Amino acid sequence: MAALEAAGRMLTDAYVLAAPSEVARYLVRDWWLMTRALGVTLANAAIGFVIGNVAAVALAGIALVWPRSERVITGLALLVFCLPLVATGPILRVVFGPGPAPQIALAALAVYYTTLIPLLVGLRAAPDTWFDLVRSYGRGPLAALVHVRAMAALPYLFAGLQIAAPAAFLGAMVGEFTGAERGMGVLTIRAIRALDVEMTWGIATVATAVSIFAYAAIGALARRILLDSPPVILATSPRSTQRRGHRVTDTTLVLLLALGVWSGAIWLFELNPFFAKGPEDVLHALLHAPDAADLRASIGTALNETAAFLLPGYLAGLAVGALLAMLLVLFPALAGTAMPIAIALRSVPIVTTAPLVVLLIGRGALGTISLVAVMVFFPTFVACLQGLRQAPGQITAVFDSYAAGPVAKLIHVRIPSMLPAFFASARMAVPASVLAVTVVEWLATGTGIGSLMALSASLSDYDALWSCVVLVAALSALGYVGVGWIERRVLSTYAPEQVT
Repeated sequence: MAALEAAGRMLTDAYVLAAPSEVARYLVRDWWLMTRALGVTLANAAIGFVIGNVAAVALAGIALVWPRSERVITGLALLVFCLPLVATGPILRVVFGPGPAPQIALAALAVYYTTLIPLLVGLRAAPDTWFDLVRSYGRGPLAALVHVRAMAALPYLFAGLQIAAPAAFLGAMVGEFTGAERGMGVLTIRAIRALDVEMTWGIATVATAVSIFAYAAIGALARRILLDSPPVILATSPRSTQRRGHRVTDTTLVLLLALGVWSGAIWLFELNPFFAKGPEDVLHALLHAPDAADLRASIGTALNETAAFLLPGYLAGLAVGALLAMLLVLFPALAGTAMPIAIALRSVPIVTTAPLVVLLIGRGALGTISLVAVMVFFPTFVACLQGLRQAPGQITAVFDSYAAGPVAKLIHVRIPSMLPAFFASARMAVPASVLAVTVVEWLATGTGIGSLMALSASLSDYDALWSCVVLVAALSALGYVGVGWIERRVLSTYAPEQVT
């Protein structure tokens, strides 16, 4: 803290760093402004958190009652989750108009998938012997649901809720960028435009504290209710044994339903065609419009600029997360220092981190890559740490009998056990990294697809905006599927017992 204070004092005239005392002075001086903005954002985030998680529970219930629908539900949920929030916000602003609805909707969109996937895993996690016991007492499916499935799913539900809590706050802040009158997002925009370093660091401090508190509060509640710590399962393992024809059918059905919902929503709500673009409008804009070639060139250039930052940041986040988890397994004493830092990095909303990193590092590649890596790092770290600790005790005992060292056990036992968790986090990190890079481009760098979406929204060029949204969502979903393809092949070689 003393070093940070000294650095802040030295860099006062550089407008990059505020000393902790200056941040504290700002928060005391403008406490009413910060409290009012925080109250607005918290209210929207809380409502979105509830709506998103209720939707996740409802979808999981449908998948449980009708198992054949699970892949379709998760496919549609993935497509919606891959929609870039920074571009979805302006669209929702036009749909809902002034008011808190866009912020609430974005908060709900930011959380439902992170709850849905662990919950689906948890509902199927109970051993068959438990259901046999219920049937032996003459009880039916309802009793099995209440006393077996629900109880088995609780740890997974809490794991999803912990990840969802900071995400809801982030979604609400992103929604406030698109024309809200009050909130933490509005203050962030004001601080960036005014180069108010104290306000920028103050907003980041408050947002981080709130997110950490929400994360910790759900964890504390889980510890009071559950006997064991909640597991961290970020996504189900791809089913390589499913017939190819079924996979193609399910994928086709997901795409048809997505297109139907898209077109149906425009028709049902009678949205203005100037703003609301359907599938045929996007195809026309990209392929047949007089300026289609120019639009494709602009989007292609922007995507190339984004990929130059996205891929290195994504890979760096995965590598650092996995390596730190291995380091903690080899040196457990480091956990007391590393875990609080990791949780803090996960809890800082990217919309407040972006201006700070730009202030400190600049608008170049290093700052953007760093932010993407931070967004990917924490889920990877926690998932890999969980996977490393799941190494089979019998195999570890065999290595102990041969006096094998911790490094040998790490390489031959723990890392193969970690691979499913690593790839689960790698798949979930694809949309997260896209969110990170588009937010940075939208707010700070002025390049890439995020900047193009911001420019399109400001110019009311909805053909370009909708085209960007569709392409980014499709590429995110393809990236998710591509990581799953790599996962199946790696696991079939190095951890074949983990492939289901």
